[in-house]
Amino acid sequence: MPASAVPAKRRPAMNRLHRLGELLAVFGKLGALGFGGPAPLIAMTEDEVVARRGWLSRERFLDLVGATNLIPGPNATEIAMHVGYLRAGWAGLLTAGAALIVPAALITAVFAWAYVAYGALPQVAPFLYGAKPAVLAVIVAAIGRLGRTAAQGWRLVAVGAAVTAASLCGVNEIAALFAGGLVGMCWLRLAGRSAGPAAAAAGAAVALGSKDAWAGAAATAAAVTGAAALSLTALGLFFLKVGATLYGSGYVLVAFLQGGLVHEHGWLTQQQLLDAVAIGQFTPGPLLTTATFIGYVLLGLPGAIIATAAIFLPSFVFVAALGPVLPRLRRSAWAGAFLDAVNICSVGLMAAVAAKLAGATLGSWPAWAIAIGAAILGLRWKVNAAWLVLGGAGLGWLLSPWANL
Repeated sequence: MPASAVPAKRRPAMNRLHRLGELLAVFGKLGALGFGGPAPLIAMTEDEVVARRGWLSRERFLDLVGATNLIPGPNATEIAMHVGYLRAGWAGLLTAGAALIVPAALITAVFAWAYVAYGALPQVAPFLYGAKPAVLAVIVAAIGRLGRTAAQGWRLVAVGAAVTAASLCGVNEIAALFAGGLVGMCWLRLAGRSAGPAAAAAGAAVALGSKDAWAGAAATAAAVTGAAALSLTALGLFFLKVGATLYGSGYVLVAFLQGGLVHEHGWLTQQQLLDAVAIGQFTPGPLLTTATFIGYVLLGLPGAIIATAAIFLPSFVFVAALGPVLPRLRRSAWAGAFLDAVNICSVGLMAAVAAKLAGATLGSWPAWAIAIGAAILGLRWKVNAAWLVLGGAGLGWLLSPWANL
């Protein structure tokens, strides 16, 4: 039915349903094809909602990236929820979040079923071999787009570069983000009285702290005193606590899970945990669907459902609380300066991820060929990032036998 034939009072409802359908399609695709962890998922989201559809400006998207880095939970999933909220209100928040999580959780559950039934992981290394160079190309392209928007003056560029260097030196990313945001805010607002870049960099170095201290504190916060009997309630409470207090990368998630599931409760063996993390890294969508795998291994399908719902539930709450507040923060001079600094720091962290991934990935001519090919296809012909990653995985399967030539 053409829009002109729809009664005026029904048009807002039909428009809202159309937007919900768009959110379901976009984030459902990313949930099924978004390989590689949070950085590529963020890059692929930017490609879909900013570069291709124009739902948000690049500045607004950067604000979402910076804000989600400041709250616990999976950043890429929370960005999807924010986009959904801005696009279609509270229903959009729920739709976008669920669309990203559910496909990834279902794929992970299938792997968990096979693992329980056959006692081993499938041979996924050849696919990862090709997917990682394509993921690298997607991240680098997004860094270029977002960096041009975030680099509003040499002071912010200096802060972003300092955060990149700190992350490459092993400083915890959340400590680097907060310190960079605070230093950048003060430097921007008090520029006339600033002691210059050296003082700002020194202040950041003092404030950053150590990676081990932050990861250790996170793991300690997640651990429960005394071993609890395994049950759906105990499993749900454990993953609810993880979802509500998890900051940082997948390595911090491993610290949470190892401290609670292996050492504290004894529910998993070390090898089972390593297998669960491996599946979480291979399967698309949020890395936190590792909880789906663990829940299935421990308590079957009910355990997978409870663990998945519990670990993601806090993110819906955090985004629902932050979404209405974020525009007001941007209107404040000091809070706006803090967001500007956090935004460039977030791009700096993505650059550090890209550098580490390049060092671990580009060790053979097929990997270089896949990365360069994905970059050309993405930049020159605007091929969708999800298809670049999927195509890279297929090429990795074909070319991996020649990796050592």
